[in-house]
Amino acid sequence: MARKAKFHYNPDTLTFERVEITFRHVMQRIGIQILSGLCFGAVAFVAFSLWIDSPQEKMLKQENAVMKSQYELLNERVEQLQAVISDLQQRDDNLYRVIFQADPIPLNVRSGGFSNSQRYNDLSGMSNSKLLITTSQKTDELAKQIYIQSKSYNELVELAKTNEERLQNIPAIQPILNKDLSRVASGYGMRIDPVYHVSRMHYGMDFTAPIGTDIYATGNGVVSFAGRESGYGNLVKIDHGFHYITYYAHLSAIKVRVGQKVTRGEVIGLVGISGKATGPHLHYEVHFKGVAQNPQNYYYLDLSPEDYDRMVQLSQNSGQILD
Repeated sequence: MARKAKFHYNPDTLTFERVEITFRHVMQRIGIQILSGLCFGAVAFVAFSLWIDSPQEKMLKQENAVMKSQYELLNERVEQLQAVISDLQQRDDNLYRVIFQADPIPLNVRSGGFSNSQRYNDLSGMSNSKLLITTSQKTDELAKQIYIQSKSYNELVELAKTNEERLQNIPAIQPILNKDLSRVASGYGMRIDPVYHVSRMHYGMDFTAPIGTDIYATGNGVVSFAGRESGYGNLVKIDHGFHYITYYAHLSAIKVRVGQKVTRGEVIGLVGISGKATGPHLHYEVHFKGVAQNPQNYYYLDLSPEDYDRMVQLSQNSGQILD
């Protein structure tokens, strides 16, 4: 079949002129059609890629959604565990460590996080990176808190093992025979000085008794001082261990020597009037970690609850001291 001839109107000559179709024209038209097809295909491919997921992409998105859900559950679980460890920490500081008179663990030690933030850099470029980093930080902090709490319990176990010795050493009786509480003269607190007649802090408890009355060690320990000291007169100090030291002042005679081991109830001296005393009596102090304590809290082996209440009343009612 013969190819139809094509004509082109020439406005200059006002005639139709025959158009010669060359091989070059044919190739140009084919090229244009191929290029148009490629462009359309590329646009269609991009649109398909953006709006329609491939099976592999669908699988990856499903896995990502599952992983996100798991991390959210893990984050909630970590928060629950943090609440549990917080309760254990409060019990540890306010109950267990109080029982054994151990110092509470500082808050900055218990709750201190990780200072090296670069450990989470690898997670910053991932999807859901904020959730991953937050959960990882909480998990690391929880692990540290659990480790510190475990160490604290190990310490308490060791304290419990030595508790029997501790109970024998801690001051727990009155330093002189005073069953009827008639010898309580003045207690711990602000009192009137018998010499200068001004109010000052009285760091111990005074017991009136005749000169020569036996004075007893209130707990097991080692004599750390036995001699004369300004204001105290003849003085005995006993180191009971576990941060406890007791003072026995104004003695007429000292019955122990430095370095000697003593047991609770053993006679260590006799009541006197030495030093700044204005009358025969024993001045008794209890120190814990270098701080004077109220001795009335250390007679639990010697007094019934009723006698203790009465002794507290007697010691508080006395406004003037004897030294």
